[in-house]
Amino acid sequence: MNKGKLYLIPTTLGEPDKPEKVLPNYNTTIVHQLDEFIVEQLRTARRFLRKLDHPVPIDNMIFHELNKHTNEKEISTYLNSVFSGKSIGLLSEAGTPCIADPGSVIVQMAHEKNIEVVPLVGPNSIILALMASGFNGQNFTFHGYLPVDKQALVKKIREMETTSQNLNQTQIFIETPYRNNQLLGKLMEVCRKDTKICVATDVTLKGESIKTRTISEWKKETVDLHKKPTVFLLYC
Repeated sequence: MNKGKLYLIPTTLGEPDKPEKVLPNYNTTIVHQLDEFIVEQLRTARRFLRKLDHPVPIDNMIFHELNKHTNEKEISTYLNSVFSGKSIGLLSEAGTPCIADPGSVIVQMAHEKNIEVVPLVGPNSIILALMASGFNGQNFTFHGYLPVDKQALVKKIREMETTSQNLNQTQIFIETPYRNNQLLGKLMEVCRKDTKICVATDVTLKGESIKTRTISEWKKETVDLHKKPTVFLLYC
């Protein structure tokens, strides 16, 4: 019997007016063929599948949770159905799987088991922010979350400035949404006045805002990023 496949299924970055604005119809076709999914949060996954009008009742689907609470021994069983010819979908919590997302452990396991991995096209806030920033898109680094400790954060910001200037490299990072304002404030406090910062908020959503300004220009603006999904980019 032929093995099934592992499909990497992007989700919307929030609650857009219409999912079809950011997700190809082909994705929906594939999703409708699956009834077993590996997900970060059950509630979010079920809501997404309902939006796509999945023909299988939610209660008849199989879900495997993959997050910081998941037992490692359980993860090793998540792809078992593939060996009976059944394909499985790996759903991101928001955006594309495995990018600032825990799904890479499943993909690595799929490669080790010689299972075909099929990435589907979809929105990724990091790449979309880079596209719209005006910064170097050929040489960039994604740092994920920056340190919470104030001294470590200041050190990291200064390191990113130096690296960006020396290597002509865009620095990309994110923060927990309720600490966005504090991070922007720290950037304005620590960075040189001519350093450029792009703030990309609610990408693909109704309230989308993507602005690139120097530090001196940001200091003249009033910005509220509290609880809004945001990507930050730094460039010297």
